[in-house]
Amino acid sequence: MKKENFALTGLSCAACVARVEKAVGHLPGVNLVNVNLLKNSMTVDFDETKLNAPAIVQSVAGAGYGATLAGTKLKAAEEPVDESLVLKKRFWVSLIFTAPLFYLAMGDMAGWPLPSFFSGQENFLLLALTQFLLALPPTLVNKRYFINGFKSLWAGAPNMDSLIGVGSGAAIIYGLANVYVLGYALGRGDFHLAHEAMMSLYFESGALILTLVTLGKFFEARAKKKTTEAVQSLLALAPKTATVERDGVELTLSADDVLVGDLLIVKAGEAIAVDGVVESGHGAVDESNITGESLPVDKEVGDRAVCSTILKSGFLKARVTKVGADTTLAQIVRLVDEATSSKAPIARLADRVSGIFVPAVFLVALGAGLIWLAVGATPAFAVSIVISVLVISCPCALGLATPTAVMVGAGQGALMGVLFKSAEALERAHSLTQAIVDKTGTLTVGRPLVTSFRVLAELNQDETLALAAALEKNSEHPLGAAIVQFAETKNLTFAPVADFAQLPGAGLTGAVNGRTCFAGNLRLLKDQGLDPGEFLAPAEAAANLGATPIFFAVDGRVVALFELADELKPTSKQAVLEFKALGLEVIALTGDNAKTAAAVQKKLGLDQVFAEISPDEKAAIIKSLQDKGHLVAMIGDGVNDAPALAQADVGIAIGAGADVAMETADVVLAKSDLLDAVKAIQLSRAVILNVKQNLFWAFFYNVVGIPVAAGAFYAAFGLKLSPMVAALAMSLSSVSVVSNALRLRFFKPKFQTDPNMGAIKPQSPTQSTSQGEKPMIKKLKIEGMTCKHCSGRVEKILKDLPGVEKAVVDLAAGLAEVTIQKELPDQTLTQPVTEAGYPAQILS
Repeated sequence: MKKENFALTGLSCAACVARVEKAVGHLPGVNLVNVNLLKNSMTVDFDETKLNAPAIVQSVAGAGYGATLAGTKLKAAEEPVDESLVLKKRFWVSLIFTAPLFYLAMGDMAGWPLPSFFSGQENFLLLALTQFLLALPPTLVNKRYFINGFKSLWAGAPNMDSLIGVGSGAAIIYGLANVYVLGYALGRGDFHLAHEAMMSLYFESGALILTLVTLGKFFEARAKKKTTEAVQSLLALAPKTATVERDGVELTLSADDVLVGDLLIVKAGEAIAVDGVVESGHGAVDESNITGESLPVDKEVGDRAVCSTILKSGFLKARVTKVGADTTLAQIVRLVDEATSSKAPIARLADRVSGIFVPAVFLVALGAGLIWLAVGATPAFAVSIVISVLVISCPCALGLATPTAVMVGAGQGALMGVLFKSAEALERAHSLTQAIVDKTGTLTVGRPLVTSFRVLAELNQDETLALAAALEKNSEHPLGAAIVQFAETKNLTFAPVADFAQLPGAGLTGAVNGRTCFAGNLRLLKDQGLDPGEFLAPAEAAANLGATPIFFAVDGRVVALFELADELKPTSKQAVLEFKALGLEVIALTGDNAKTAAAVQKKLGLDQVFAEISPDEKAAIIKSLQDKGHLVAMIGDGVNDAPALAQADVGIAIGAGADVAMETADVVLAKSDLLDAVKAIQLSRAVILNVKQNLFWAFFYNVVGIPVAAGAFYAAFGLKLSPMVAALAMSLSSVSVVSNALRLRFFKPKFQTDPNMGAIKPQSPTQSTSQGEKPMIKKLKIEGMTCKHCSGRVEKILKDLPGVEKAVVDLAAGLAEVTIQKELPDQTLTQPVTEAGYPAQILS
């Protein structure tokens, strides 16, 4: 199968969409066709062995419209220009002639003063001819309604242009016919007939219909432009030039000329022109336009540099890995474009109605006119009814109801780092009943961390830690790597290890500085005949809470205990609460043991948890839940969740970062934050509510407007719409639908729970001796921190101070929490931080 995108011309309403989709859909080999009225585009999936692009273009042409392959040059006559500017010009030309026409036509009835040469019965013909001449410019400048409308009518596929063309054309032709009647009557002195003809000219109705419809189209076109502002704002962020180093020489090039493998140079304040990997330097990068993360992200050697993000401070050299259409920014724009080109299932109702709407309106208009003539109404009254019904009917509002909301919603999601791959996924997300969450990497950080470190009271903590880390440095196990990483934060040096050996299923052994060391689990202690002593109770408690205890023994004596755990992310608990507030049941899947799973369930308040689950079993569990009638979202990091993501009703890949094109996911979250999945569902519900509002008003407007225009309430209440009012109402209906969709630009996620209540603060490892004083906590207010680089520097300064056990800095709040074993003077804590450029003061 092959997918091609086409640019279309001549579309004016939902009836056009239905006509083109029907024409192309009947071609052999077509699997799917989606026409987007808002973007004047068409996406076709077809079997290239049975069909080709030229045949599709020919089919569209046969339906009365124009089509070209996206990216190819349109004919000069069809070059797309700013539609709103064209419509604005047409409106002003129309208004210049329609205003005096309306004055002349209504002046006598309204009692407005008219020039003497237009007053009196003797000047009827002069006044009528003047009105006809004034009606010609609006008719000619808006000839598109007549050309496209009658072309579609002749092809058997009437559309909105057909309604306007026939309605306004009927008014002008009827008026012209009455000019002849007027001349005939004046020639015979029949002033009664002449007066009736004068009152039935309707030139002002025809011209005003065209003027008001063009005004509505202008507002609609201007509003349409705003629906794509989110994506356009992303595109605008991509720098046009880049500085690269080639053969030791710095060159400033067009971003289009940068090649994969070039060395990109980025200075503070500059935007990164392409994707790459940092080779030297460091700095704080604002990635908010990609991930939605408001705080700058520290970049060091080996980190990704993403196109369009901005280096706020520092200096970077990055090796270019992706350029042009392969960059992260280009992929985001492509995903949004594909999502807005697809069709939500909810739009199919409007499509079905639109297919028969316009022909039905013609029948209603003709029937209403004939009925009024049959009951004795004047021909002028019957014509007025026919014109009003034709003009007030608005298939355009039906066609715009869904794509405008989807376009704005998808763009808004992109700005938040939430990317929907299709309109169908955006719609399905609003009705989810269960959120299935992968534990590792989604609810948790995804790697083990040392959460507690206990040492016998008589031993030095750092010396003991250095011995353990030296032994673990030779291990490839993630738990060993976590212990080494913990020791490296203390700037400890590691001695060489002799006689290193791994004990499968138990731990490690080796000689460090001539001392025999063991590190491992309780089984290792039993195998070696070692007594865990006072560390047994905290080890069992840690295991019951889902942590992994690692004992460390030196020369036959257990001297320390490490507790390691895959820590929960700070926002995981709040995300679970928010899912429940949305009415979703939250279930976790994990390959961990039942104890660890139960501990996570208790901490987060999960409804259910499946433990010891393999990646292949995840999809089966989701299938079983779907068989019970649930609509299921699967949220995972995409590493081993592909089958589950594909099986779910909505697969959500979390923490994609620069890899936004994950194939198996329906929704891609740039950040590794579960709250963004909540945002995705909230956005989906807001978009679908907006679509339903649009469809309701579009249907309601036509259901009420057409009977009123047909004179259904005239006999009982004297209620009748003039063609001019009908034209104004029709124009406003389309504008109102687009304007309502534009409200989504102001969408902000609303959380039901207090973020401070639900948040789980990252924990620094607890270090303790078996005996000692109760630690004290000091809180500091710190000013001048602007990025994570600043907060990291402050944290390091505090941690390095004598007597400080741990320090945690909250960048957003501008606070630091310091744990000390004994009382220290306030100045000992504040002075080093202040001298580093961050004014500090003690709060408690």
